Amino acid sequence: MRLLVTGGAGYIGSIVAQRLVARGDDVTVLDSLDRGHRDAVPEGADFVQADLLDLDAVRAALASGFDGVLHFAALALVEESVAHPERYYRGNVVATLNLLDAMREAGIGRIVFSSTCATYGEPETVPISEDEPATPVNSYGNSKLAVDRMLADEARAHGLAAVSLRYFNVAGANEPLGEDHEPETHLIPLILQAAAGTREHISIFGTDYPTPDGSAVRDYIHVDDLARAHLLALEKAEPGRHDIYNLGSGTGYSVREVIDAVRRVTGRDFQVREQERRPGDPPRLVAANAKARAGLEWTPERSLDDMIADAWAWRQAHPQGYSA
Repeated sequence: MRLLVTGGAGYIGSIVAQRLVARGDDVTVLDSLDRGHRDAVPEGADFVQADLLDLDAVRAALASGFDGVLHFAALALVEESVAHPERYYRGNVVATLNLLDAMREAGIGRIVFSSTCATYGEPETVPISEDEPATPVNSYGNSKLAVDRMLADEARAHGLAAVSLRYFNVAGANEPLGEDHEPETHLIPLILQAAAGTREHISIFGTDYPTPDGSAVRDYIHVDDLARAHLLALEKAEPGRHDIYNLGSGTGYSVREVIDAVRRVTGRDFQVREQERRPGDPPRLVAANAKARAGLEWTPERSLDDMIADAWAWRQAHPQGYSA
């Protein structure tokens, strides 16, 4: 297949693009490099540097035609979205509208979208199924939910084949590609920085949650399992339908359990500090993934220790990230 991967110089997009190239697809990565890394674009993929907010550039990139689009390009920092919601509506919603307009003009009728469990906000029921009411609590979640709804409308109106994949916490690496954000906000890479000695300590925000050890519980999924789900979603997408699937392991781990796992896998010790809860942090976020197991015929295969071991190996091989 001839496929466009937006945001393919980022963490997840690059690893999905790598898998597509490996299976023999003709892959083009489109990325502004505002937050991505040119060195993350996998070997064998073509590269177009363009911003989705530049409609003319997007039209030009898509004009030659593709069999489908995998859409990862987005802003994804929760705190930034709270402080600057306009960036998120412009960078996630307007940018996706430009992409959909260009797809329609070029006759491209298939898309897999990188959505998020942030669309659920603070859920009433855990594990969280796709039927949970979508009530985001920040502009990041709101902007992603707006795109989910745009895709549903496009499917109804124009026969678009669309799938939204709502991620839980993604971790791990797939050499030579890994996670390198600035700023870094994800728990596992932050703990690995502490294990490597480049971060003074790791903080536990909240120790009085109604969980077995008092720290917040989250669902972690290996980036390679996530990538595999995208390939399956691309094949399963049906014209005129918009399907939503949760992607998580279905198992929750507390912050303390993740810290213990990093110590176990790396053999390193580091300082841990306990701090007050952060506003808006739910006690537990765990995916119900039965729909993805049935609809995509997908099963997560990699354990928490696998995620940590792969991320640690990548960090040791790339101590400065892609900047080296």
